[in-house]
Amino acid sequence: MNELIQEFVKAQELHNGYFLAQTISPVPPQQDPDRLRTVWQSTNAHSVKGDIKNLVKTRTSRRIRLDNDLVNGWVAVYESYWKAVGVILAGEGGKSSWTEVYEAWKNLTSNLIRGYNSFGFEAWTIPSLYMVGKYLRLFAIKSDDERKRNSTDLAGAASLMQDDFEADSEQQAQLRDCEQHLKRIFTLCLNDRAPLEESRKWGIYFIINLLFKTYFKLNAASLSKTILKTLAAYNEKGDMPPLDCFPKAQRVTFKYYEGVLCFLEENYVQAEKHLMDAWSLCHTDANANLEKILTYLIPCKLLTSHVLPTKKLLKPFPRLQALFLPLARCIRRGDLRAFDIALQKGEEEFVKRRIYLTLERGRDIALRNLLRKVFIAGGFIDPPEEGATPVRRTRVPVAEFRAAICMGSGGDKIDSDEVECLLANMIYKDLMKGYISRERGIVVLSKKGAFPGTGL
Repeated sequence: MNELIQEFVKAQELHNGYFLAQTISPVPPQQDPDRLRTVWQSTNAHSVKGDIKNLVKTRTSRRIRLDNDLVNGWVAVYESYWKAVGVILAGEGGKSSWTEVYEAWKNLTSNLIRGYNSFGFEAWTIPSLYMVGKYLRLFAIKSDDERKRNSTDLAGAASLMQDDFEADSEQQAQLRDCEQHLKRIFTLCLNDRAPLEESRKWGIYFIINLLFKTYFKLNAASLSKTILKTLAAYNEKGDMPPLDCFPKAQRVTFKYYEGVLCFLEENYVQAEKHLMDAWSLCHTDANANLEKILTYLIPCKLLTSHVLPTKKLLKPFPRLQALFLPLARCIRRGDLRAFDIALQKGEEEFVKRRIYLTLERGRDIALRNLLRKVFIAGGFIDPPEEGATPVRRTRVPVAEFRAAICMGSGGDKIDSDEVECLLANMIYKDLMKGYISRERGIVVLSKKGAFPGTGL
C-alpha cells in the first residue's frame, strides 16, 4: 500500500490523470506482477481506512497540499479498491465469484463518482473514471456469463414443472445494472459547469463509447439515439469541446458507432460518411478496428456509390476477402444465380455482423449490371447526319432483358410480367432511367445516364 500511495502522490504532484488511473487498475503492471497481492497483504479490514489516511497525509504533507475533503474522498476510493482487490484475488483461488467482483468494483465506482460530486475531485483525474468504467462493464459481462452457466441446470429442472419459465429473463442483469452506472458517469461529465479548459466534459466521448458498446451488447442499439441527441444539443449550444480535440482512439470509436447506428437505420449515405471519417483516422495504422469499419463501409459503398471491394483493398483482411469478394465478383458479372449462392453461403456470418439485409440489396446492383450488359450489347444506331456522334440504341425489347435475366438466374424460366416488374423496380430505385412501353414491348431508356453511377 505504501508504494501505491507514493504513486498516487506523484500523480497528484504531476497532475497526470493516466498515471493516477493506473493506481486503481485491477490488472497488475508487467514490471510488478505481484502488485495486487502486495497491496492486499499490506493491511487488514480493521486497519485499512486508517492506514490509507495516514499514508496519504504523511506522503502529501511534504510535497503537495490536499484539503481534508480531497483526502477523505481519495481514502474512500482506495479503501474500496483494496476491498475489490481482495475479492479479485479470492476469485483467482476459486473462493469468490465474478458477481462478487462486480459488486466490489461497483462500490469502487460509486465512491469515485461521489468524489467528484461531494469532495471536489479535479477534472484532470477523469482517466480514473475511464479505468473503473471500462472494468465495470467487463466484470458485468463476466458475471452475467457466470450466472448464465450456473442457471442452466436450474432452468432445465424448472422447465419440467413450469411451461412459461423464462430462463433468459435475467441473463444480462448485471450489464443492465452497469449501464445505469455508466450513465451516472456520463451525466457527471456532461453537466460540469467549469470552464472547458478544466472541465470534466473532456471525459465525455470515452464514456459515450462505453455506453455504445454496452447498448450493442444488450442488443439495444436504439438507446444510443438518446445519447446522440443529448450530445447534439450541447454541441449546438457550443457547450462542448470539438470532437477533433479528443484523442484519436476515442474519435475513431465514436465515428464507427455513429456510422453503424446510421447503417442500422438504413441511412447509408450518412453511415458511409461517418465510417469514412473513422477509416481516414486510422487506415494508416495496424489497427484491428479497420476490419470492423470495413465490414459496414463496404455494404454502404455498394448501395450508395456502387463501389465494389477489390482484392487489393481486402488483402490485409483474409476473413473479409472470403466474405465479400465472391459477392463482388457476382455483382460485377451480373450473375444473379451465383450471387444468391454466395449470399446463402455467408448468411450465418452476415447475420452475425448485422449486414445480411443490406447485402441482400446488392442483388439489385447485380441486376443493374446485367441489364447494362444488354444495353451495351445493343450497340449504336445510325447517326441522323453524316459525321454526327453515334448514339446508343435506347429502345430495348423486354424480350432481350428477359433472356438475359433467365440466363443470369441459372436458366430459370421467368415470364414477361415478372420481368416488367423487375424493370419497373429498377427504374423506381433510380438504378435505371427510362420507362416501359407495354404496348410495344420495349423499354425506352434515357439517352444520357441510362444506368446512373456507371458512366452510361
